[in-house]
Amino acid sequence: MSTQSTADIDDTGPIDHPSRSDGFVRGTAGLIGGPLGDHAVALDRPAGRERSFWSPARIVLALLCLTLALHWVQKSPCQDGAWQNNVQYTRMCYTDVLALYYAEGLNEGKVPYADHPVEYPVLTGYFMGALGLPVHAVGADNPGINQGQWFYNLNALVLSALAVATVAVILNLRRRRPWDAAMFALAPALLLTATVNWDLLAVGLAAFGLLAWARRRPATAGVLLGLAGAAKMWPLFLLGPILVLGLRAGRLRAALTAAATGLVALVVVNLPVAIPYRESWSRFFDLNTTRPIDWGTLWYIGRYLDGKISPGQPGNLGPFEWLNAHIPTLNWVSYLLFGLACLGVAALALFAPRRPRLAQLAFLVVAAFLIFSKVWSQQFVLWLLPLAVLARPRWGAFLAWQVAEVCYFVAFYGELLGAATSRPVFPEGVFVLAASLRLVTVAVLCGFVIRDILRPERDAVRHTYADDPDGGVLDGADDVGWLRRRPRDTVAPEPVTA
Repeated sequence: MSTQSTADIDDTGPIDHPSRSDGFVRGTAGLIGGPLGDHAVALDRPAGRERSFWSPARIVLALLCLTLALHWVQKSPCQDGAWQNNVQYTRMCYTDVLALYYAEGLNEGKVPYADHPVEYPVLTGYFMGALGLPVHAVGADNPGINQGQWFYNLNALVLSALAVATVAVILNLRRRRPWDAAMFALAPALLLTATVNWDLLAVGLAAFGLLAWARRRPATAGVLLGLAGAAKMWPLFLLGPILVLGLRAGRLRAALTAAATGLVALVVVNLPVAIPYRESWSRFFDLNTTRPIDWGTLWYIGRYLDGKISPGQPGNLGPFEWLNAHIPTLNWVSYLLFGLACLGVAALALFAPRRPRLAQLAFLVVAAFLIFSKVWSQQFVLWLLPLAVLARPRWGAFLAWQVAEVCYFVAFYGELLGAATSRPVFPEGVFVLAASLRLVTVAVLCGFVIRDILRPERDAVRHTYADDPDGGVLDGADDVGWLRRRPRDTVAPEPVTA
């Protein structure tokens, strides 16, 4: 088989139109006149004809900029740092970016790790220092400026640029499906959580890592994923699917190259802090090891159910309450469940009728980590957004998940306000219901992705591309002999409504 990427071959083909191919969009399009007609003049008209300035990619980027501008407005009540009367909760505008400028000593010119331990992996600490220390230096010479506000706005600008870069990567990977990127650009969760923390730093680096892999540059991909893992741990999990798919496709050398360079990059970035400032460097690991069950997780839901089953019996702890009192055991149970989920994903990758796409497995692994983790912060939704778009670009289940995320966001701020004022805003059951809806919708998305893997004729991306546009050296490759079953079937389009 030719080594030329089918993504490169197919990028010149016709553009996918969701109003025709997506059952949910096709149904809702009836409200505005119906799907795109056979004789309609589309923005993506073939080369040689006059093109509109407003191409699908430019429209998606403009929509993303609108979403990010609305996010900035939503966070504006908190930007001055004068959080009186719990405004950060009543306006739902809290952000770690502003709070930690003071909590981590950046406002005093303290260098992360050297002068003050930081609760995040090192690349995030470097990022905080690179933006925070110049703001402090300027503020020291100009006492009238609000350093916290400057710091937040500078971070918002850089993180927004990373969001734009992420969408640009999605557009590059899906040149024949540019409207898929609109799912990320218009995501309500992005509007609400883009700058709650520095997660977009890892998201942007991981997106570039996937792009490098798709462009058959495994060493570069590994370095970028390693750097992303030095900002937040989850991008390192993407190396697992690369290795397993490389094994199935007989491309293990490229997969091992990506994994090795990723680990080297991770070590190189960590060493300058880990050696001279070991205690500061280990703070991230210490906090995650000793942290109890956090709000909104599977384990938190279980604790609530324990209380309902055995109310008023403090000496008779339910299983989840017992785990919260025995953190080391909770850690091992969480790791075990995640490990079993990874083994299941690996088995799916090796024995599915057709080799899964990289994005499908990446989504499943990261989603499994969140489902079984004892911490699931509101902004962690950003980890899944680009992977969900690449894994399963169908609007119906995606929007259901986004609605659940919005409900959780509102309920979570009600919980925070109730804890701050000692007066519950919602009954505890409302918050638990919102957390359960978030968990269930993510699990449903996982179920749809697994179904698409087991029944590749239902995979929307493979209706447009011959194999895996994100696969790089995997794209178009045959299975190794010991896994080869039969000639690959041709994928026939099948309507999907979810």
